[in-house]
Amino acid sequence: MIPAESATLAVRVVTTGSVDTDELAAVAARAFPLACPPTTPPENIASFIDANLTAERFAEYLANPRRAVLTAALDGRIIGYAMLIRGVGDDPDVARAVDVRPAAELSKMYLLPDYHGAGVSRALMDHTLATAEDWSARCVWLGVNQANQRAQRFYAKSGFKIGGTRTFHVGARREHDYVMLRVLA
Repeated sequence: MIPAESATLAVRVVTTGSVDTDELAAVAARAFPLACPPTTPPENIASFIDANLTAERFAEYLANPRRAVLTAALDGRIIGYAMLIRGVGDDPDVARAVDVRPAAELSKMYLLPDYHGAGVSRALMDHTLATAEDWSARCVWLGVNQANQRAQRFYAKSGFKIGGTRTFHVGARREHDYVMLRVLA
Protein backbone atom coordinates (compact mmCIF):
# COMPACT_ATOMS: atom_id res chain seq x y z
CA MET A 1 0.00 0.00 0.00
CA ILE A 2 1.02 3.60 -0.47
CA PRO A 3 2.27 5.03 2.84
CA ALA A 4 0.43 7.96 4.42
CA GLU A 5 0.43 11.51 3.07
CA SER A 6 4.23 11.75 3.07
CA ALA A 7 4.51 9.66 -0.13
CA THR A 8 4.50 11.37 -3.51
CA LEU A 9 3.20 9.45 -6.53
CA ALA A 10 4.40 10.69 -9.92
CA VAL A 11 3.12 9.27 -13.21
CA ARG A 12 4.91 10.48 -16.33
CA VAL A 13 6.09 9.67 -19.80
CA VAL A 14 9.82 8.94 -19.56
CA THR A 15 12.48 9.48 -22.20
CA THR A 16 15.98 8.28 -22.90
CA GLY A 17 18.19 9.57 -20.10
CA SER A 18 15.27 10.46 -17.81
CA VAL A 19 14.84 7.01 -16.31
CA ASP A 20 17.08 4.26 -14.97
CA THR A 21 16.51 1.40 -17.42
CA ASP A 22 18.02 -1.09 -14.95
CA GLU A 23 15.41 -0.11 -12.37
CA LEU A 24 12.65 -0.26 -14.99
CA ALA A 25 13.78 -3.73 -16.11
CA ALA A 26 13.90 -4.95 -12.50
CA VAL A 27 10.29 -3.81 -11.93
CA ALA A 28 9.25 -5.46 -15.20
CA ALA A 29 10.92 -8.74 -14.23
CA ARG A 30 9.15 -8.76 -10.85
CA ALA A 31 5.73 -7.76 -12.18
CA PHE A 32 5.44 -9.69 -15.47
CA PRO A 33 5.07 -13.16 -13.90
CA LEU A 34 1.96 -11.94 -12.07
CA ALA A 35 0.16 -11.62 -15.43
CA CYS A 36 0.95 -15.19 -16.44
CA PRO A 37 -1.31 -18.14 -15.66
CA PRO A 38 0.06 -20.39 -12.91
CA THR A 39 0.46 -23.14 -15.52
CA THR A 40 3.07 -21.13 -17.47
CA PRO A 41 6.42 -22.82 -16.93
CA PRO A 42 8.98 -20.61 -15.15
CA GLU A 43 11.52 -21.16 -17.94
CA ASN A 44 9.07 -19.67 -20.48
CA ILE A 45 8.51 -16.64 -18.26
CA ALA A 46 12.27 -16.22 -17.87
CA SER A 47 12.74 -16.52 -21.64
CA PHE A 48 10.15 -13.79 -22.27
CA ILE A 49 11.76 -11.50 -19.69
CA ASP A 50 15.23 -12.08 -21.18
CA ALA A 51 13.96 -11.30 -24.69
CA ASN A 52 11.68 -8.34 -23.95
CA LEU A 53 12.17 -6.80 -20.51
CA THR A 54 15.88 -6.11 -20.12
CA ALA A 55 17.51 -2.72 -19.58
CA GLU A 56 18.80 -2.90 -23.16
CA ARG A 57 15.32 -3.54 -24.54
CA PHE A 58 13.89 -0.66 -22.51
CA ALA A 59 16.60 1.59 -23.96
CA GLU A 60 15.41 0.52 -27.44
CA TYR A 61 11.78 1.14 -26.52
CA LEU A 62 12.60 4.62 -25.20
CA ALA A 63 14.43 5.50 -28.42
CA ASN A 64 11.53 4.38 -30.63
CA PRO A 65 9.27 7.33 -31.59
CA ARG A 66 6.34 4.92 -32.13
CA ARG A 67 6.39 4.04 -28.42
CA ALA A 68 5.78 5.82 -25.14
CA VAL A 69 6.93 4.39 -21.82
CA LEU A 70 5.19 5.73 -18.72
CA THR A 71 6.26 5.12 -15.16
CA ALA A 72 4.53 5.32 -11.82
CA ALA A 73 7.06 6.25 -9.16
CA LEU A 74 6.58 6.61 -5.44
CA ASP A 75 9.05 9.00 -3.86
CA GLY A 76 11.25 8.59 -6.93
CA ARG A 77 11.22 4.76 -6.93
CA ILE A 78 9.53 3.06 -9.91
CA ILE A 79 6.64 0.83 -8.79
CA GLY A 80 4.91 0.31 -12.13
CA TYR A 81 4.97 1.14 -15.80
CA ALA A 82 3.00 1.08 -19.04
CA MET A 83 3.96 1.11 -22.69
CA LEU A 84 1.94 2.42 -25.63
CA ILE A 85 2.70 1.54 -29.24
CA ARG A 86 1.18 3.42 -32.17
CA GLY A 87 -0.95 1.28 -34.47
CA VAL A 88 -2.31 -2.23 -34.66
CA GLY A 89 0.65 -4.28 -35.89
CA ASP A 90 0.45 -7.17 -38.31
CA ASP A 91 -1.41 -9.84 -36.32
CA PRO A 92 -4.52 -10.65 -38.41
CA ASP A 93 -6.58 -11.53 -35.32
CA VAL A 94 -5.82 -8.12 -33.81
CA ALA A 95 -6.49 -6.36 -37.13
CA ARG A 96 -9.97 -7.97 -37.22
CA ALA A 97 -10.71 -7.08 -33.61
CA VAL A 98 -9.52 -3.46 -33.73
CA ASP A 99 -11.90 -1.75 -36.12
CA VAL A 100 -11.43 1.86 -34.96
CA ARG A 101 -8.39 3.70 -36.30
CA PRO A 102 -6.02 5.30 -35.63
CA ALA A 103 -5.31 3.02 -32.70
CA ALA A 104 -2.65 2.57 -30.05
CA GLU A 105 -1.74 -0.64 -28.26
CA LEU A 106 -1.42 -0.69 -24.49
CA SER A 107 1.39 -3.22 -24.80
CA LYS A 108 2.43 -3.42 -21.18
CA MET A 109 0.95 -2.26 -17.89
CA TYR A 110 2.40 -3.74 -14.76
CA LEU A 111 2.54 -2.78 -11.12
CA LEU A 112 4.49 -4.27 -8.23
CA PRO A 113 2.14 -6.39 -6.10
CA ASP A 114 2.54 -4.32 -2.93
CA TYR A 115 0.71 -1.46 -4.69
CA HIS A 116 -2.26 -3.35 -6.14
CA GLY A 117 -5.53 -1.80 -5.01
CA ALA A 118 -3.92 1.48 -3.93
CA GLY A 119 -5.08 3.64 -6.88
CA VAL A 120 -1.72 3.56 -8.67
CA SER A 121 -3.06 1.49 -11.59
CA ARG A 122 -5.90 3.97 -12.07
CA ALA A 123 -3.46 6.90 -12.17
CA LEU A 124 -1.19 5.04 -14.60
CA MET A 125 -4.14 4.10 -16.83
CA ASP A 126 -5.49 7.67 -16.85
CA HIS A 127 -2.11 9.06 -17.92
CA THR A 128 -1.68 6.33 -20.53
CA LEU A 129 -5.09 7.05 -22.08
CA ALA A 130 -4.33 10.78 -22.08
CA THR A 131 -1.07 10.05 -23.92
CA ALA A 132 -2.97 8.04 -26.55
CA GLU A 133 -5.38 10.96 -26.96
CA ASP A 134 -2.40 13.30 -27.39
CA TRP A 135 -1.35 11.02 -30.27
CA SER A 136 -4.85 11.50 -31.77
CA ALA A 137 -5.63 7.80 -31.31
CA ARG A 138 -9.34 7.05 -31.49
CA CYS A 139 -8.98 3.65 -29.84
CA VAL A 140 -6.66 1.90 -27.39
CA TRP A 141 -6.41 -1.88 -27.52
CA LEU A 142 -4.60 -4.48 -25.43
CA GLY A 143 -4.12 -8.20 -25.12
CA VAL A 144 -4.80 -9.82 -21.76
CA ASN A 145 -4.43 -13.49 -20.91
CA GLN A 146 -7.80 -15.21 -20.81
CA ALA A 147 -6.93 -16.65 -17.39
CA ASN A 148 -5.99 -13.26 -15.88
CA GLN A 149 -9.39 -12.31 -14.51
CA ARG A 150 -8.02 -9.67 -12.12
CA ALA A 151 -6.55 -7.70 -15.03
CA GLN A 152 -9.70 -8.22 -17.11
CA ARG A 153 -11.83 -6.73 -14.31
CA PHE A 154 -9.51 -3.72 -14.05
CA TYR A 155 -9.58 -3.15 -17.81
CA ALA A 156 -13.38 -3.49 -17.89
CA LYS A 157 -13.64 -0.88 -15.10
CA SER A 158 -11.39 1.30 -17.26
CA GLY A 159 -13.86 1.13 -20.15
CA PHE A 160 -12.32 -1.70 -22.20
CA LYS A 161 -14.50 -4.34 -23.84
CA ILE A 162 -13.56 -7.70 -25.34
CA GLY A 163 -13.46 -7.42 -29.11
CA GLY A 164 -11.69 -10.62 -30.13
CA THR A 165 -8.93 -13.08 -29.31
CA ARG A 166 -5.31 -13.66 -30.27
CA THR A 167 -2.46 -15.95 -29.37
CA PHE A 168 0.66 -14.68 -27.65
CA HIS A 169 3.96 -16.45 -27.06
CA VAL A 170 5.60 -16.53 -23.65
CA GLY A 171 8.84 -18.30 -24.34
CA ALA A 172 7.97 -21.52 -26.18
CA ARG A 173 4.39 -21.55 -24.87
CA ARG A 174 1.41 -20.24 -26.79
CA GLU A 175 -1.01 -18.34 -24.56
CA HIS A 176 -4.54 -17.25 -25.38
CA ASP A 177 -5.46 -13.59 -24.94
CA TYR A 178 -8.57 -11.52 -25.21
CA VAL A 179 -8.17 -8.41 -27.34
CA MET A 180 -9.85 -5.63 -25.38
CA LEU A 181 -10.69 -2.21 -26.83
CA ARG A 182 -11.57 1.21 -25.54
CA VAL A 183 -12.83 3.85 -27.92
CA LEU A 184 -11.60 7.30 -26.90
CA ALA A 185 -13.85 10.36 -26.89
